[in-house]
Amino acid sequence: GIDRNAQLPTYASQSLEARAAAQPPARNAEAPAKARKVVLYATCYGDYNDASIGMAALHVLAANGVETKVLHPHCCGMPKLEQDLIGEVADAARKVAAAFAPYIAEGYDIVAPVPSCALMLKFEWPLILPNDESVKTLAKATFDLSEYIVDIARKEGLAEGMAPVEGGVAFHVACHSRAQNIGQKGAELLNLIPHADVDVVERCSGHGGAWGYKKGHFDTAMKIGKPAARQLNAAGKKHVVSECPLAGIHIEQEIGQLASETPKTERIAHPIVLMARAYGFDDRR
Repeated sequence: GIDRNAQLPTYASQSLEARAAAQPPARNAEAPAKARKVVLYATCYGDYNDASIGMAALHVLAANGVETKVLHPHCCGMPKLEQDLIGEVADAARKVAAAFAPYIAEGYDIVAPVPSCALMLKFEWPLILPNDESVKTLAKATFDLSEYIVDIARKEGLAEGMAPVEGGVAFHVACHSRAQNIGQKGAELLNLIPHADVDVVERCSGHGGAWGYKKGHFDTAMKIGKPAARQLNAAGKKHVVSECPLAGIHIEQEIGQLASETPKTERIAHPIVLMARAYGFDDRR
């Protein structure tokens, strides 16, 4: 069962798919990346728990001229992989790959805002289904969200208009971001924001997916993540952010347990949220 002391994610009152359909951001058709097209893989967390990540991504992409769509055909299967339910993960891979195939054929890139989901599409699914051409095609077309924004910055250049973000950022590098072997793309994204003042902490949060919520594991998960929490708290920044939203919640709880007189930090769900604020979109309003 779930440990009673574990801080759980809340549910959104409206899914990302519904919000994106009702509140589509205006696309800057003159921006440098206007030739790009993206299908944002909503993910379970992004669709049902915290739509602010996806909405921020859509606004940043639109500001940079990218044509966007949102799709969530099925879970990536990471929770099933943790339980060794490989057959069910394979079923999910086939279902999602089939849904994205027509978009890839039309030239769309697939962007996943949650590192665990990006890892599944890019690396885990091809290992489980090495002979499935649709899965291999999807893996080649998939980008982690931070990776994709940094790619735009390097190739076309980002659209102008970002305002400074004050107070500094303590950034946690999520384990599933590191597993993608793409470098610290979240930190690179943050450093594209004026006055971001980024400190990077590259240590495990201790969360470990569903494992960290469970009775008998939660206390261990908190102990494992305490060094990361101490470093993030000691940075003295206004904002604390991890690309992994579940790790971020876990770190927030760990920081809350530290005996400290430092000012309370604001947990940011993903680096893209701060970039969206810099472009003028603030989901807190």
